[in-house]
Amino acid sequence: MYRYLLALTVILLPSLLGVGISCDAAAAGRKSTTDLPEVTVESNRNKIVHILAYVRDYSTMSNATDTVRLFREKLVDFMLLPNERIKFKGWNIPRILTSKSYYRFTNSEGLDSVSDESNVHFSWADWVGLPPLERLPDALSYKECGVDTLHGKYSACEAWKKDKDVVNVKVDLLADKKGRRWCPTVKGFFQDGVDFYDFRLSLNYENVLGNDISPLDLTDYSFTVESNGRGHAMERIRSEKEKFYFTTKSDVYIIDREYISAKDARKWESHNYEDEEVELFEPANAPPLDATTLQLIDRVGKVNKGEIRVSLPPDERLGCGKLRNDNFNIGKRALFMLKELTGITLFKSRKNMKSNWRKFKDERIRRMKKENEQLF
Repeated sequence: MYRYLLALTVILLPSLLGVGISCDAAAAGRKSTTDLPEVTVESNRNKIVHILAYVRDYSTMSNATDTVRLFREKLVDFMLLPNERIKFKGWNIPRILTSKSYYRFTNSEGLDSVSDESNVHFSWADWVGLPPLERLPDALSYKECGVDTLHGKYSACEAWKKDKDVVNVKVDLLADKKGRRWCPTVKGFFQDGVDFYDFRLSLNYENVLGNDISPLDLTDYSFTVESNGRGHAMERIRSEKEKFYFTTKSDVYIIDREYISAKDARKWESHNYEDEEVELFEPANAPPLDATTLQLIDRVGKVNKGEIRVSLPPDERLGCGKLRNDNFNIGKRALFMLKELTGITLFKSRKNMKSNWRKFKDERIRRMKKENEQLF
């Protein structure tokens, strides 16, 4: 009985594995094999998806007289969880690993200056994260090619286009509340009284095999945001009577994605990238920069920061006071040594240090308020 089962297994095993043995080859003692397709084996331990992306951010803040333009390129990452059972929070909004910023300041009085720094943050790019898992519309399910438009309360909300395994989706978040599910990280701003004039997304997916589109299939996406105000955080830089208009046009290109373990994800989360020089990786599918942006980058690159710092007078309150050209005479030196022995000098120095530091902070706050009033 056992011999019969063993012989049957030897006969059926090649056919089960996709390997055929011809009669002529068997007679000659040679085997004829068929190559099996490549198989990817994923570990059950690697459940977290780490995504790297390159971002180009074009933003503007303006009022009746002043305008600040920003071009920023960034390397960001995302950490996505397939389910909530993993004891790791992750993040769906872009975390900046490194960035380069280029500002241009203009006003009605003829100011036209550039810098790579600014104390005002006004871009929407850091709040728009990856879209969640979505299903194809019923009109495109199980179809190789097709288009479909979903109408919202006010206008067309979603425009779908499918060409084999490539899918493009255009979303208007202002057409209907249901469209906000594509960008859940900004739902709070809609409830915070921010007046949005435009909020649109355009997403491109590849290798879509089923009826679902996932962040893992995302190749790139872009968004346009126009608003009057930008939440409570912007109230500190302007008065209640001033109206500021904000615009952001951003392009995000997915560079790489991989499954990692929770242990490796925590290493990514806890690492401090500010202490290291992280390179910007520009993807091949990113188009060349326009002439205006290249001109801004060139102007900022020619700014001599060292010369600007040297031209600024030092704040004497942060040092030892005014510099003395005359030396201590013997009497003053003796008095100084006696105060050292009694501890009087140490007490007075600490007292003066606290007083000078308090004056410096008050002056710094007053100067920042004055600069913001002049800028805006």
